[in-house]
Amino acid sequence: MELHLTKPIIFFDLETTGINIAKDRIVEISILKVFPNGNKESKTWLVNPEMEIPKEASDIHGITNERVVTEPTFNELAAEVSKIIDGCDLAGFNSNRFDIPLLAEEMLRAKVNFDMNNRVAIDVQVIFHKKEERTLSAGYKFYCDKDLENAHSAEADTLATYEILKAQLEKYDDLENDVNFLNEYSTHNKRADFAGFIMFNEDDEEIFTFGKYKGQKVADILRKDKGYYSWIQNADFPLYTKKVLTQIKEKTFFNKKENTLEDLQNKFNKKL
Repeated sequence: MELHLTKPIIFFDLETTGINIAKDRIVEISILKVFPNGNKESKTWLVNPEMEIPKEASDIHGITNERVVTEPTFNELAAEVSKIIDGCDLAGFNSNRFDIPLLAEEMLRAKVNFDMNNRVAIDVQVIFHKKEERTLSAGYKFYCDKDLENAHSAEADTLATYEILKAQLEKYDDLENDVNFLNEYSTHNKRADFAGFIMFNEDDEEIFTFGKYKGQKVADILRKDKGYYSWIQNADFPLYTKKVLTQIKEKTFFNKKENTLEDLQNKFNKKL
C-alpha cells in the first residue's frame, strides 16, 4: 500500500550524542522524502557535533569521534536540510518526543527558522505502541517479516520506519491512509511546544505544565508576572519552547492592543 499524500512527507532519523534535547547534538541524519506520486529521494549525512561523543552513545550507534571529525557541522548543513524539508510533513519513530524536537533545536541554534506551521507529524512508534507494544526491530519483524540489520544506523532505521507505516496501513482497517488522520492518531497530547512545557487545554488555550504556574493559562501569567517570561528565556529551556513562548507573548499583547483600540473606537462611536 502506498501513502495517500497531498504533499511530500519526510521520514527521518537522527543519531545523536545523547538524549538531552536542549544540549545534545546530531551525529548522523538520514532523510527519505516521499512524493505524492510515489517517487522517493534519500540523503544521509554524518555530522560533526562539535562536542565529544560519549562512549555509551558510540556503543549504540557505532559512530565515533574519529569518524565525524572531518564531517560538516550541522551549522553547515542546516540550510540544505531546511530546503529539503520545506513544505513537507514529517514522520519518524519516536519522532514527536525526540527527533523533531532535537532537529528544531539544531535548526534554531544554526539561526535557521523551524516550525510546525502548515505541516503535520506522524509518529510511527505511537501507532505501533497503541497496536502492538514493541521496539523498532520487533516491529520490523512483526509488520514486514524482516530482520532489521544494522539497527541504530540512521539510514536503516529510516527505511524500516517508512516500510512499517505502509504495513500498518495494510494491517489495520481503522487506520486511514491520510496524513492528518495519522498525525492525530500518533499524537498523545496536543503540545504547543515539542518538549511539552506548554500544552493546550480543552478550550485550545496554551497552559504551562510545570513549575508554580502549572495548569494555568500562559497568556494570564504573561500579563500577571512579566518576569516569568524573562526567566524562561534565560533559563535552560529548549530554544523551540522559548520561541513558542515568544509567539504567545506577541499574540497576547498584540490582541490586547487591538482590543484596546476597538474599545476606544466603540466609546468614540457612542459619543457620536
